[in-house]
Amino acid sequence: MTSPQRALVLVDVQLEYFSGPLEIRFPPVDDSLAQITAAIDAATAAGTPIVVVQHSEGESAPVFAPGTEAFALHPAVEQRWSPEWKHVTKHHSSVFADTDLLSWLRERSLDTVTLVGYMTNNCIMASAVEAEALGIAVEVLSDATGAISLVNAGGAVDAETVHRTLMAILQSNLAAVAPTSEWTAALHVGAAIAKDALPSSATAGAERFPA
Repeated sequence: MTSPQRALVLVDVQLEYFSGPLEIRFPPVDDSLAQITAAIDAATAAGTPIVVVQHSEGESAPVFAPGTEAFALHPAVEQRWSPEWKHVTKHHSSVFADTDLLSWLRERSLDTVTLVGYMTNNCIMASAVEAEALGIAVEVLSDATGAISLVNAGGAVDAETVHRTLMAILQSNLAAVAPTSEWTAALHVGAAIAKDALPSSATAGAERFPA
């Protein structure tokens, strides 16, 4: 494996996700926040570029409305803010959709994004899916992201099942998934995180869960 040229991307670490119906449920939001800040500190020490993303639904929106307290970044992120960070405001699930993030990465010859933040079941997944077509490698830190429970016409599923399922789906094809401690160790030596493939994941799945 060649050494990845990474950027750490903080996806929507906004107060909207720390209370109310959108509060991250698994991993517990305070636990994932601690891993997010650990990743920020590791990236800062390693000189790895950092991108901070905030989602906006517009000023009159019921959620993610600029100017509201809930729109703000969590104080643990704000207190680490550096003028060197790239700031992105997005209006879609993917961090790449209608933003200048891709051009910013290419201008700096960065080929890998490490995604942390919220939510696993929306913006993390959407960003990983779009990155594939753009030729950008993706890493997802499993303990520095998080999901909510969902109930709708399609079914009902708890946050832990959502998160664990999506980590397995991402690792099977779209991203290299690892806990923050493993990523930090890889960052320190400039190594890539191992990524599985769909055929090997399918083979292992068929062996573990035979028909």
